[in-house]
Amino acid sequence: MFTHVMIGSNDLARSKTFYDALFAAIGGEPGNMDPRGRLVYVHKGGRFLVTKPIDNQPACHANGGTIGFAMANPAEADAWHKAGVASGGTAIEDPPGVRQGAAGPLYLAYLRDPDGNKLCALHRMS
Repeated sequence: MFTHVMIGSNDLARSKTFYDALFAAIGGEPGNMDPRGRLVYVHKGGRFLVTKPIDNQPACHANGGTIGFAMANPAEADAWHKAGVASGGTAIEDPPGVRQGAAGPLYLAYLRDPDGNKLCALHRMS
């Protein structure tokens, strides 16, 4: 359904440190800058990009928005969460763990990146 996700950042070097740690925790490679100055991550067929806003206004997070990352298991979600907190992210909501949802049990871990974007590690337990 999605080809890519792109978010804004006010500090691409800070974002690279943060997202390199998140992707390393789940077996991904460090991000690379493309010719347009965007930080690009490719992992398991998906593309995640970080950029300075093209309108030259400050980057801000989407109020009510969440970007979900698929995890292979709860341990991978925990490693992702730990790497994010250690690299400048902020743990938010409940601690990582199983929550019952309409789609069945989910293992969830939530962070905000250094620019305030809400991120979620998600593993479907069933």
